[in-house]
Amino acid sequence: MATGPVQLLVVDVGGAEPTGEVLAELERLAEHDIVRLLDLMVVRHHGDGQMEALEVSATPDGGAKVAVLTGLHGSDDGGGPPPGASEQEEDIWYVADAIPPGTTVAIALLEHRWAIGLRDALQARGGSLLAEAWVHPLDLVAVGLAESEA
Repeated sequence: MATGPVQLLVVDVGGAEPTGEVLAELERLAEHDIVRLLDLMVVRHHGDGQMEALEVSATPDGGAKVAVLTGLHGSDDGGGPPPGASEQEEDIWYVADAIPPGTTVAIALLEHRWAIGLRDALQARGGSLLAEAWVHPLDLVAVGLAESEA
């Protein structure tokens, strides 16, 4: 089976306790073969700086792959490498820096299934992806492609 591009996505779930809407939407997208949820970790960043992984059984690995990829594995504060980390420590993204204290986030490892056909078509012509970026919603408002939600 061909693998699509894989992305780590960190989203504030909007409250101290996850209620299931985010997971339900990821499952809906998976049913339509748009994305595949490879792993999921839910983390609460306490006001004192401590990171707490919440129990989620949405994936077989239960967040283990996300924990290693983000530097949240084996560390109470999420700020250091996992025990026995490889020499390629600079490749680890320490996601704790992106999570404001007092928030609960879902960190999803997603495979973008929709992109497989596009990648195959590009490769068949000798082309390839040269760059990619997410555009912030406020930037879309600035160029007239969205309305401000405030």
